[in-house]
Amino acid sequence: MSPRHVVSIEDRDGVVILVDEPLPAAGAPAGEWRGRDAGFDIALRHAPIEAAGRSLLVAITRTAPTPHEAAVRIGVRLDPAADPWLLVPGVLYGENRPAGSTLPYPAWRLDPDADDPWASDRWIVRADRAATPMALASDGIRTIAIATRETGDLGIHGLEVTATRDTTEVAVWAPFQERPLRYDGSPEPRPPVVQRRRWEPGETRTIEARVFVGPPGRQAFAPILRALDPWLAAASGDGTGDAARHAPATTWASLEDAAALAAEGLPRWHWRPEDGVLLETAAFERGPGDPPPGAVPGDRPAMHVAWLSGAPAAAALVAHGRRTGDGSSVAIGQRVLDGICANLAPTGTFWGQWTASRGWTKGWTPGEDRLHARTMAEAALFTVRALAAERALGTVHPSWEAAAGSTLRFAASRAREDGALGSAYHGRTGVVESWAGSAGLAWVPALVEGAAALHEPDWLDVARAAGAHYAAFVDRAFLHGAPEDVELAPTSEDGYVAVLAYVALARAATDDADHARWVDLAVRAAEWTMTFRYAYDVTFPTGSLLARHGYRSRGMDQASVANQHLHVYGLICVPELAWLGQENDDPWLVARARDHLVAARQLLVREDGELNGRRGMLAERIYQTDCFGPKGGIGMLSHAWCLGLLLGTCEAARGIPALAESETA
Repeated sequence: MSPRHVVSIEDRDGVVILVDEPLPAAGAPAGEWRGRDAGFDIALRHAPIEAAGRSLLVAITRTAPTPHEAAVRIGVRLDPAADPWLLVPGVLYGENRPAGSTLPYPAWRLDPDADDPWASDRWIVRADRAATPMALASDGIRTIAIATRETGDLGIHGLEVTATRDTTEVAVWAPFQERPLRYDGSPEPRPPVVQRRRWEPGETRTIEARVFVGPPGRQAFAPILRALDPWLAAASGDGTGDAARHAPATTWASLEDAAALAAEGLPRWHWRPEDGVLLETAAFERGPGDPPPGAVPGDRPAMHVAWLSGAPAAAALVAHGRRTGDGSSVAIGQRVLDGICANLAPTGTFWGQWTASRGWTKGWTPGEDRLHARTMAEAALFTVRALAAERALGTVHPSWEAAAGSTLRFAASRAREDGALGSAYHGRTGVVESWAGSAGLAWVPALVEGAAALHEPDWLDVARAAGAHYAAFVDRAFLHGAPEDVELAPTSEDGYVAVLAYVALARAATDDADHARWVDLAVRAAEWTMTFRYAYDVTFPTGSLLARHGYRSRGMDQASVANQHLHVYGLICVPELAWLGQENDDPWLVARARDHLVAARQLLVREDGELNGRRGMLAERIYQTDCFGPKGGIGMLSHAWCLGLLLGTCEAARGIPALAESETA
């Protein structure tokens, strides 16, 4: 059947449908539908907009002489499908929790297992969980999406995706619901949230939404995101749609100031000279006397070789120190890299992490002595970048070259015939213990840049074969498995890995056809990554820390479907995203790169006491929804990786005019 608008009222007695009409064809003239039942009158006005969409304005009036409690649902219905596809950006991607993952978080299943409380064929979530407040579904014939703003006359909205044996649907709810359960990051399901509005006689409220119809392919979300972006941005900040101008002056730092603060904060709060490491976290609350890193609860006595600290932060300190003449930054960065490169696993690769209790060992990936591909690959990439930059200044680091070369040689030697690179390895035997997910894509930029820096041209062939293999994950719009801490969940970090990989391949292409192929994959990977990037400014509770600080969420990223908080890890590919936008003549991608660089600087503590932190600290977790902490709060820990990526990106952005423009607030 053709898509149908279905608008209904739900109360304690059940559901009453007030509008059930075919969705008008693209470009059809404006019109209005009306419905009346159960003491309510609904007028739905619709009109054509760009990207084969229609604007909706729904006015609901309580016509009965008595008050009544009810919720409103504005839905679009398709046929059932054997293989439907669902998307709530930043929250739900198809099956969402793939087979083999034991992490407790929401999963969609066409035929849910009754013994799995986290599996359902219908999910309704509060809108502020979504990076773009949109619910999208495909039945294999067409794609439909409905979008709204975070809040309206009835408070926070809800978003629904449903795919059962009987129907495929998307919907907006007012007020929001959370069904069949509420997810707040806990390992146990929380009770569902069922809300209704108390309607007084004669009361009228409106709900604004937009509906889109597109082709069935999994990339159908991309033009819809682009069409919604200015509409959502116009409701944020000054209404210009320019996130760089939304950043409040009171929490804004120039590239130079941000770099200086990050370079000050890393040694002050994270550097542990007796072990030559940058501790991953430092507690905001230090107590009297400024106890050194590792001395108070909340200081994590550990350092991953990359990802949560390690090589990216160390390379950034070296680069900053060389530019500014700060010998202390150079020395600290070099010592960290020296330690990482001097303490290799029996396989000849980097270990996963250092801990005060165990020394150099595996990271968080479950399994004895198991090493995660993304962590090792990222360490190799930033070690290669650091040694190449140092070599250009006349300084050589043989141990860096040997360790990076040994690690990349190992990865290349384990490549599968189809181009796949391992996701996890045994750190003592070298056996590939997992091929699951797309984490192996992280090896690609390291192999590409390592091929040039270490004179190993054959690694380019390995990287190209891997790029071709993992293209299927981009095609399926389901990249997953990059971080160590969320098993195989889809994450924004998977998108960053893919952007880094395909931009590296595009830059290394030797002919026009190859260049075009890799650029196309890079663009599609970037568009998927943007499903995690907040397109609007969340409304924070009055009096909350973030509300008082004037914090803006637009430009920040949801960490993952399991870790529903904002983070700044997107800094790792800001230069690549800007390059891609310029290379493809796509100012939207350039603007999204600039958005993130601006947004990431908002919570950098500029003076002791700001945000209850200490000068030079930067928190990892920003709570924009009901997950892990109260909406409007932050995690009171400074993270080495946040400071390291911010420092490195500020240094790189100085040479990229499109990013240096983010100086203008």
